[in-house]
Amino acid sequence: MAGYKIPFNQKKKGKINLKYYLLLFFFNLYGSLFSQNNPWYFEANYYQGSILPHSSQIAHLLTNKPEGFLFSANLKTDGSQYWHRHYNFPDIGFSLHYQNNNNPVLGDLYGAFAHYNFYFLNRNLQFRVAQGIAYATNPYDKEKNFRNLAYGTHWMPSTYFMLSYTKENLWNNLGVNAGVFFIHHSNATIKSPNTSTNTLALTAGLTYSLDENFRRSANASPESYDTDMKYSFVFRTGVNESHILGMGQKPFYHLSFLADKRIGRSGSIQLGTELFLSNTLKELIPFIAESFEETGIKKEADWKRIGLFAGYEMYMNKLSVEGQLGYYIYDQYKQNGNLYQRLGMKYYITEQIFGLMSLKTHYAKAEAFEVGLGIKL
Repeated sequence: MAGYKIPFNQKKKGKINLKYYLLLFFFNLYGSLFSQNNPWYFEANYYQGSILPHSSQIAHLLTNKPEGFLFSANLKTDGSQYWHRHYNFPDIGFSLHYQNNNNPVLGDLYGAFAHYNFYFLNRNLQFRVAQGIAYATNPYDKEKNFRNLAYGTHWMPSTYFMLSYTKENLWNNLGVNAGVFFIHHSNATIKSPNTSTNTLALTAGLTYSLDENFRRSANASPESYDTDMKYSFVFRTGVNESHILGMGQKPFYHLSFLADKRIGRSGSIQLGTELFLSNTLKELIPFIAESFEETGIKKEADWKRIGLFAGYEMYMNKLSVEGQLGYYIYDQYKQNGNLYQRLGMKYYITEQIFGLMSLKTHYAKAEAFEVGLGIKL
């Protein structure tokens, strides 16, 4: 070790020259973006449309047509993994969003999303599914903005879908697209009010590919998968608030046990049962029993609920998407009907342990935005 020098001006005290690592990072980024067979392309879209009148509570807010911009960065899958080819080489990307509602009561909306692009009709038809978080500039305030019943919080989950005809590299690296855009803004009853908005719009934009001659490989071998029955325990939690303003946010706990069986490379079917423990419901039941006798709810009604559900989980590498339809076999509250739905995403940390987030609803009425952890036996 004689004559060895500490690299990058690292001193004995452990300090490292940060400038070196920043320079190294940008050189690597530059090499990635401008190398041959580059998988990245960028997209800018403008849209204009209407907020759908899904509830009479926001009818007074539907005064002007919203418009917005969507900026996206997309990574083309190259076929290095078999699921790329199985799903017709989708894109993975992230997008930034701005929507001007053209209504000072609603305010404006900003969002950041992760998305997948799926392709059909010789890759000319693109379907995008995106999930992220949005920021409302002027949410409900009982003194300053009591007319905005759509958004009860600044921050909220958001989902959008886009179906578009796309044509890359029409002129050198430039391409075009045009289609239909739908975006949902709702805080999932994390805090009331939460009437939400759904915007349907027409969109058009430009694309720019960093490599117009990008090549894919289709040589990846299919991964093996287990068709045996699997059993999972899932814990979901979060906070929500009842539809009665001012009752405050309360935590909830949803405990599930389910069995699932793989029925193909794409996904598995599920069957399970779950227990719902909602402190919001625990407080709401006696309030409604005393204030709204016409509902027929008894003050001593049990706030706990039990459900049975069936579902389907679709796998894409470590990420999966699941949808479930449930039926309450025990529910003394009975104000939301017998059926409930859930749509969510999972990320498998290991083959047995996964994290998740999901939205539980009664048809179009959201009850809870859930985050959780599960273990598969």
